[in-house]
Formats: sequence, structure tokens, C-alpha cells
Amino acid sequence: MDADLGDLSAFLAVATARGFRDAARTSGIGASTLSEAVRRLETRLGLRLLHRSTRSVTLTEAGARLFERLAPALGEVAAALDDLRGLRDGSTGVLRLNVPVSAARLVLPAILPGFLAAHPGINLEIVAEESFVDVLAAGCDAGIRYDERLEQDMIAVPIGPRVQRIATAAAPTYLDRHGRPEHPRDLLAHACVLGRFASGALTAPWEFERAGEIVRIEPRGQLIVQVGGATDLAVDAAVAGVGIISVFEDWLRPHFDSGALEPVLPDWWQPFSGPFLYYSGRRLVPPPLRAFIDFIKASPA
Repeated sequence: MDADLGDLSAFLAVATARGFRDAARTSGIGASTLSEAVRRLETRLGLRLLHRSTRSVTLTEAGARLFERLAPALGEVAAALDDLRGLRDGSTGVLRLNVPVSAARLVLPAILPGFLAAHPGINLEIVAEESFVDVLAAGCDAGIRYDERLEQDMIAVPIGPRVQRIATAAAPTYLDRHGRPEHPRDLLAHACVLGRFASGALTAPWEFERAGEIVRIEPRGQLIVQVGGATDLAVDAAVAGVGIISVFEDWLRPHFDSGALEPVLPDWWQPFSGPFLYYSGRRLVPPPLRAFIDFIKASPA
């Protein structure tokens, strides 16, 4: 069954924004024009795609199935057109990246200023979240993840430091009151600041390694924060003496330098490989993403 590409794009915009007014703001197309396009598409298909009310717009079952297939398909069309524009205009366009908060905080600040200066025609959009999402369905060109979380059928390019560590630390005042652990198992007698992933799982057990010996413990504590979005709160709580925190070493480095936090069991901090930029190997690489890939490959780790 034939369907106008403009009508399909209008439906995608409304379904993504969950409303005609918000879709109009993001697409630059009038709400009435979008409404007419969706109604025309529904008539052609003989199916209702959206439930409309005065307050909200939601997808019907048919609309949800169409949206699931349509988002990556139109993304491929947009990428193909962007590729042609890139040949004509050079490195221009929009690059959308989906990254964990830790990468937004610890990896990208050292990369983005130089990249943006080198490519003034590229606009960069960063979505920072901890949930595992389909980057293409989410409207992003690429993502940043660690190797154990990479999606299948993706091309992975190293980005940022190639070796990182999870550090444990506490305020000197806390350690003066409660003692300084000499072995990871000593942490079981301490208050620890814990994290919870978007999936609901805790950041436990904590794992330590020294001279080939691996020790895993199940820490306990009063404070649990969401990984990523509330990590700064956890660090501030540790600085205030709430307990021992375990997080990226680079996140704690300024507090080590200032003396606000003291390293705990540094000989036991376990190294792991750094993050990767990943993107689909089954679609054309948009010119802005190609420019970003080339830039990070040429940059020192």
C-alpha cells in the first residue's frame, strides 16, 4: 500500500513528541498540517494510529507497530540524504550521541571543544542516560558504552582513556572516627554509599583485586542513589562524612587533590578497559558521525 513519505514523517514526529503542538515546535510544521497528514495516513491505511484527547496523544497498537519499524527506516533515509549533502557541503549537519552520564562527565569534556572547533558546521546533541536503549530507534547516530554493554551487530571504536579504575574513598573525618580499612573485607564494618542502576540492580558486589587475588563484598549503607544522575550527590555525601563511596577514579580526582576525600584501599583498585563509541554497521555512516569517528581516532587516548 502506497503511503506519502511526508505523511509518514508527520506521524513519526507526532508519535515521538506524543503531541501535535510539541511536534509542531520541534519540526517547524504547523500542528494543523501535522494533524491533516496523520488523518490522511490513517485513511489510506484504514487503521487508527493515534488515540487523541484534549490532553495527550498516545499510540494505538497499530501505531506502535508502525512507529517501531518506521523510526529506523526513516533514520536510514535521512542518513542517506545527509551523506549526499556531506559530499556537497563537507562536514555539516547534526550529530546525536547517546552516552552514560559518566562519559558525559569524564570522557567528552576533553574531546568536544576540539571537535566543535574543527567542525563549525556540525551541531552536536548529547543525550546522557544510564538506560540501555536502541540508539537508532531513539533517534541517535551513535552511543558510548563499555564493552560488556555493547549491542550486537555494532561497530565499536575506542574513545577516551583506555584504562580506568573504580576507586573507593571517604572523608578523612569519617576515617578518623571509624578507622581506615586495610583489607576489602574490612568494608563490611563500614557505612557505604551505594548506587542503583536504572534496571533496579545495585552496584554490588564491589570487586577488588591485588596480586591475583580477587575479593568481592556486599557493602551496606543507609544511602542509595541512582547511578549517573545522582552520582554527584553521592560524592557530596561522602565528602560530608556519610560513608565510603565507590565510583570512577577520575570522578573523585578533584576531591583527592583538594584533600576533601582520602583514597581507601588504592592498592586494590581494579583496572578495566575504557569506553567505546558504537554505531550500526548496517547503515550509512552520516558525515557528522564520520567526522567524529575520524577525530577521535586521530586524538591521543
